[in-house]
Amino acid sequence: MSDSPDRPKFPAYRCSDCGSETGFRSRRRTWSERFILPLLLLKPVRCGECFRRDYRMIFTPVSDRMSDPPKMVPAKTTATSTRNVA
Repeated sequence: MSDSPDRPKFPAYRCSDCGSETGFRSRRRTWSERFILPLLLLKPVRCGECFRRDYRMIFTPVSDRMSDPPKMVPAKTTATSTRNVA
């Protein structure tokens, strides 16, 4: 079987729950995820649409983790912002 240049060597990510092709690398949470999964050539991946968490081969191309959302800073209150507006 010959390797054609238009066919990737590793299959693209596809969520088994919703079918989305958007996947992100997920944090390793437990001891087994940190030390056992790499031995089995697996990594945790989270779907970008339904947020389902799953394990995929380390060769499956996915995006980097989503950055943490910015923290909200309370706005300064002014005299006009205390009015009730319907």
